[in-house]
Amino acid sequence: MPSTVDYYFAPHSPWTYLGHARLVAMAEAAGATVRLKPMDLNQVFPVSGGLPLGKRAPQRQAYRLVELARFARHLQLPLNLQPRFFPVKADDAARLILAVDAAQGTPQALEFAGRVMAAVWAQERDIADASVLAELLAAQGLPATLLDAAQAPEVQQRYQAFTQEAIELQIFGAPTYVVDGEMFWGQDRLDFVERALTR
Repeated sequence: MPSTVDYYFAPHSPWTYLGHARLVAMAEAAGATVRLKPMDLNQVFPVSGGLPLGKRAPQRQAYRLVELARFARHLQLPLNLQPRFFPVKADDAARLILAVDAAQGTPQALEFAGRVMAAVWAQERDIADASVLAELLAAQGLPATLLDAAQAPEVQQRYQAFTQEAIELQIFGAPTYVVDGEMFWGQDRLDFVERALTR
């Protein structure tokens, strides 16, 4: 029976960006179902011991840049280590991904999520800007009306529900993949995710 991946992520996370295409390819190869569950890290961090980037110790911030560059080279992905629009509020983008998922289906939502992540980390674009989100929708051939749909109360309720779900599962960072109840934190655990999907 095909597996299910619960994909807890934040659309402005560089680590989520680095792992996104690989996760999509793995799930497709295994015939697995991906359930997109964007979460608000501003709520997850305070209850899990995490800190926003600017509040982390200098040595941690410095090593983060080393690791990002290392993985970007390894994966051959374009990545601006210190993009112009980061930190950035990602709530509108997260809700829009959920709106795409509801209206267009998971494959379209996964593609759109990838576009949002690349906008931050490869294209120097501001995903808190509605006009940028509209351009990303248009580039994928998706209707601009999804911007309004993303503001509906039920979309915010889903976003909050996934955030609360992550907290209850003791998730503490993005991305986190849960395969048939087993948790894997970080894009550097995708080898183990692949094994879990194919066992």
